[in-house]
Amino acid sequence: MRAKNPSESRTIMTDMVLPSETNPLNNLFGGELLARMDRAASIAARRHSRRITVTASVNHVAFNRSVPLGSVVTVEAVVSRAFKTSMEIYIDVWMEDRFTGEPAKANEAIYTFVAVDDTGKPIEVPKLEPETELEKERFAAALRRKQLSLVLAGKMKPEEASELRALFMG
Repeated sequence: MRAKNPSESRTIMTDMVLPSETNPLNNLFGGELLARMDRAASIAARRHSRRITVTASVNHVAFNRSVPLGSVVTVEAVVSRAFKTSMEIYIDVWMEDRFTGEPAKANEAIYTFVAVDDTGKPIEVPKLEPETELEKERFAAALRRKQLSLVLAGKMKPEEASELRALFMG
């Protein structure tokens, strides 16, 4: 399988926040934003793997800024690392200032998707070759996050988590 660079899977979705998508404070519902992030991440994972993909976990979500009614919101999802059958997807959410059009980062998230065959069985995905400094940082951090998740789930012994040990013990 040919290794891919992250830009081959990048997905950018832009939409406007409508009244039916807001809470009593006239801000975008968190669940609505999660759905948008899930869709963008799913497309990025599918573009990378060229397979059916399913959400395995939502590893991190940060609702840093409220997104008001009428805002133009852009969800950008990109595969940050591909493992054997799973892919970590890093998501940045941007909103435009309604008066100046200047973009500002509103939220971010990290999802994990698994590629599956027609029967739902996990299937191998192409490796990823990061190119930019940001891609390289996210690529390296993805392995640490995966090891931490495995240790916390009891699926990896702490002493086997080489990336975590290097981070905390030098």
